[in-house]
Amino acid sequence: MLSVVIPTHNSERRLVPVLSALVQGVTAGVLRDVTLVDNGSTDGTATIADGAGCAFLQSVGDLGVRLRQGAAASRGRWLMFLTDQSFLEEGWAREVAHFIEAAERRGQAERIAATFRLAVDGYGFGPRIGEAVAAARLALLGLPKPGQGLIISRRHYDRLGGHPSGVKAEQRFLARIGRRRIHVLRARILLDAGLGEDEGAFHPK
Repeated sequence: MLSVVIPTHNSERRLVPVLSALVQGVTAGVLRDVTLVDNGSTDGTATIADGAGCAFLQSVGDLGVRLRQGAAASRGRWLMFLTDQSFLEEGWAREVAHFIEAAERRGQAERIAATFRLAVDGYGFGPRIGEAVAAARLALLGLPKPGQGLIISRRHYDRLGGHPSGVKAEQRFLARIGRRRIHVLRARILLDAGLGEDEGAFHPK
């Protein structure tokens, strides 16, 4: 049913918890395959991918190109795009399955997409401000942050032309989907506010 695409670059230390959280998708019968699309990692990213049973594609630096290649290599009729810092909390598989079933039953699979509620890891005001800013952006603009995750049917993704090449590929693709067409699931996605400036990461200011 669902394929996950994750762009990586020297992601060894971050991938283990991210991939571990996806196991519940396998046990729930939702997750079909995971593809890592790599930008020249020199650490153990490929080894972790192999150990976890993920497909591992060497690609170019352009994020949009990598995401399109990952989608093309995936087998599910629905796609879920994450970052190498996106930790899905308990219950995500059930939420995604319900969303997909409802979208297909209502004939909306080629018109809507979904994202997760954002939670920023850490203590103090910084993470809470980051969550508030992301919630306000979603409420005002109808568009999530790139790091919040995206669930979209393959046919809808292909019809929109996939992620564009060039800068801000994720933001530009979210704009293609359109305001108010991205449903927010109750399940949360946890991002680490203290990680480095990787593509697609969320960094509250």
